[in-house]
Amino acid sequence: MVTNINLSFEEMWEKIIACDRKYDGLFFTAVKTTKIYCRPSCRSRKPKKTNVEFYHDINEVEKAGFRACKRCQPEVEHSPHVGLVRNVITFLVNHYKQKLILTDIANQVGLSPFYLERLFKQETSETPRSYLEKIRIDKATHLLKCSTLTNLEICYEVGFQSPSNFYKVFRNLKNCSPSEYRKEFQNGLD
Repeated sequence: MVTNINLSFEEMWEKIIACDRKYDGLFFTAVKTTKIYCRPSCRSRKPKKTNVEFYHDINEVEKAGFRACKRCQPEVEHSPHVGLVRNVITFLVNHYKQKLILTDIANQVGLSPFYLERLFKQETSETPRSYLEKIRIDKATHLLKCSTLTNLEICYEVGFQSPSNFYKVFRNLKNCSPSEYRKEFQNGLD
């Protein structure tokens, strides 16, 4: 399916200079001198304006003899960072009980903490910390339903370092305290 957008050469040029992600997939930037094509949001060095051609369809650009950029991977339907984010989430799920700081997570995937947080937030709209807190609260709700552990035991079992933080995060995500949650669940079974 070819979806031509109604943008002039100048407008498309402005989009690639701004690295605008909203236009990814709507058109592709092909560089005549390198024979490489990119997404509008590609962060690679910008070519000379005279060396650029725009294509609206990925098949057109490949038929014209251009190859995909290795940095922005325009031939991949999803964001090029999905695999990295998936690795971070897997790490968080597998290590939620441990005391984790952003540096630990960043070291695991080989990025700087700042870049990891920016990328993760870009892809998931959350920080790694808030994502980890959600994982921990999911585990806590499961334990509240399925075990006889006290709230304090559950707090430490799911990786929180302090009860006050556990209660605060639990209330923010579930709109009730752990005790209220357990009580509501038990009342639902009766």
